[in-house]
Amino acid sequence: MLATASQLVLRNIDDLRGKVLIVEPMADNLATELLHLAPELELSCYSTDAGAAQSWSHPAVQLYADVSPQFSAGFDTVVLFYPKSKEQLAFTLAQLKPALSATTAVFVTGDNKGGIKSLSSHAQKLGLNANKLDNAKHCLWFALHGDFQQLPQAKAVSFNIDAAGEKLTLHSLPGVFNHGKLDVGTALLLDNLPEVHQGKVLDFACGCGVIGAMLKRKHPAIELFSSDISSLAVKATELTLAANNLTGTVVAADGLPATPKQFDCIVSNPPFHTGIKTDYSIVDAFISQSAARLSSNGSLTIVANSHLSYLELLQQAFKKVTVKAKANGFVVYRATNQS
Repeated sequence: MLATASQLVLRNIDDLRGKVLIVEPMADNLATELLHLAPELELSCYSTDAGAAQSWSHPAVQLYADVSPQFSAGFDTVVLFYPKSKEQLAFTLAQLKPALSATTAVFVTGDNKGGIKSLSSHAQKLGLNANKLDNAKHCLWFALHGDFQQLPQAKAVSFNIDAAGEKLTLHSLPGVFNHGKLDVGTALLLDNLPEVHQGKVLDFACGCGVIGAMLKRKHPAIELFSSDISSLAVKATELTLAANNLTGTVVAADGLPATPKQFDCIVSNPPFHTGIKTDYSIVDAFISQSAARLSSNGSLTIVANSHLSYLELLQQAFKKVTVKAKANGFVVYRATNQS
């Protein structure tokens, strides 16, 4: 199954030549399709999404998954999937500078609902030009031109918060959830964290790492694990923990990390989107996995928009579910398997 933006890549496959770098693609079968339809192309992929990177893990594809990849050579063609965050476009292009030459053809594709319609004006602000070449399947296909080497190297944003009786310094990167500020839901969660004084604690979908950092600050004896599908979030969390002299294990993972096998506490502001679409399957899988991976006395604490039907999902997986707080359109739930 291919996302519509990936289908547009295949529709414009004749634009691809030589060494091709696919940047931040969807987690679908595009790699397999390109290898089948254009075996003469030398394919590489740069993805900061663990799920997408897994779908591009193929012997015939050179995969780059680090935030700042060390490209082994330049490319003839680059295809960039337009990110949800406009800030991430400039960041990603800056990461690509070592891979771009004056002769590299750069294309951008994306869903109309994802904001790509504004690419032309966005590109101008970056000193670049975008020319629309194709429009199909509610997606657009652009050629991007200009001096990419003049783009400034994007850096992490640092900001301070005062929440739940603690002061923390947070770091964030473009593309990380609620980049550069504390969102309302997480703020409510911080005021209603579980009292967990020891054991293995997971901050799932850690973003900039604020939840794990707060837990570790309040309860230094816990063994903190933080995970996110995005390596951008992993890097931001590492920076956040270091800035506050806190320790923890931070990993990129699509779903719960493989190790440790069992947690005593899981806390999260879980994602509920695949791309731009609401996707209950993500949180459903997360809740089911959490129930299976928690110790007998363990707990899951999450915050969610009040309009999302999380209570049913939690009640299907856990024996006891309580509402710990409600405010500003958000709800904090705590679930355990203790009667």
